[in-house]
Amino acid sequence: MPYYRQVGEVPPKRHTQFRRPDGGLYAEELMGADGFSADSALLYHEHLPTAIVDSRVREEPAEPLVANHPLLPRHLRTSKLAVGSADAVTGRQLLLANDDVRLSYVVAEVPSPLYRNAVGDECVYVESGTATVETVFGALTVGPGDYVLLPTSTTHRWVPTGGPVRLLVVQAAGHIGPPKRYLSGRGQFLESAPYCERDLRGPAEPLREAGTDVEVLVRHRAGTSVLTYADHPFDVIGWDGCLYPYAFNVADFEPITGRVHQPPTVHQTFEGPRFVICSFVPRKVDYHPLAVPVPYNHANVDSDEVLFYAGGDYEARKGSGIEQGSISLHPSGFTHGPQPGAAERSLGAERFEELAVMVDTFRPLNLAPAGLSCEDPGYAWTWAGRRG
Repeated sequence: MPYYRQVGEVPPKRHTQFRRPDGGLYAEELMGADGFSADSALLYHEHLPTAIVDSRVREEPAEPLVANHPLLPRHLRTSKLAVGSADAVTGRQLLLANDDVRLSYVVAEVPSPLYRNAVGDECVYVESGTATVETVFGALTVGPGDYVLLPTSTTHRWVPTGGPVRLLVVQAAGHIGPPKRYLSGRGQFLESAPYCERDLRGPAEPLREAGTDVEVLVRHRAGTSVLTYADHPFDVIGWDGCLYPYAFNVADFEPITGRVHQPPTVHQTFEGPRFVICSFVPRKVDYHPLAVPVPYNHANVDSDEVLFYAGGDYEARKGSGIEQGSISLHPSGFTHGPQPGAAERSLGAERFEELAVMVDTFRPLNLAPAGLSCEDPGYAWTWAGRRG
């Protein structure tokens, strides 16, 4: 995170005595990234955050990945995925993955278990519904259009409020944050950035919960384990630092536009290890008198491009079968662009009312069983006016 926040009670100087009302010491926990050479936070627990009483393996179903071979553009319809009484953690259906990033979709109806991803950060996009994300730092209230950034090893759980919540989950093998080009050398958002600190919502107060023998599901480098803690992890009286969960609503992303069509990089919102996340939001489009507002055909020779169509009317994909909740995969090696007729239809347009999340990866994405189960097999041939 690029800026400092303090929540709850902390002592005036770090790593000094901070005592409970009964005279005992609060337990200090330093949570830091990159070997404590990057952002960190100091949390003050009522009980020892190290006190576990049990650990066991949690067996997970196999999710064999297959390469995109023969090479094809793909269309996945999340509306076709099987749904049930799922939660936002164990109910995730993996669609696409490589060694850097895993893309999943879930329709969550019930609270998740307490969960900690110790492999990397998570960026969760809320397509619809509302939820409370309870974390060791405090709670976040989230709803449609929110990106929820959860740093590595943040203990948390998702609690849907008022009905199902639909989520696109981006799990990194590393850290996710604002693009470096948006930040000053000291971490402040620059004037040229499409969003800033005022747009980010962090926890406002501690979240306290009592309990003993509390289970936490932990995803780690060797697999998934269930750790049982002597006391509830939500016992933090206060914390401060620059590493914490936060929410950012896509409606607060200020689009960068121009007289002619801008490159996809102007839509970048976050970056992770060997991938980027971009936001296509409703916006005024190109205003040169001869402008062609829809994208030009393009071959991003180093990336696989994933687009999640989250709302609105996506002009360039008309006639392809794309709908809200669709995911397209346009792989490296395939030149992609607007559907036939889209360029002509777009001439003279003043605005596009589209909403989409894009993930560009710099290594090929493989397909998981859930992704294959909801694939539209005719999508690849739609540029030729055929449906397979």
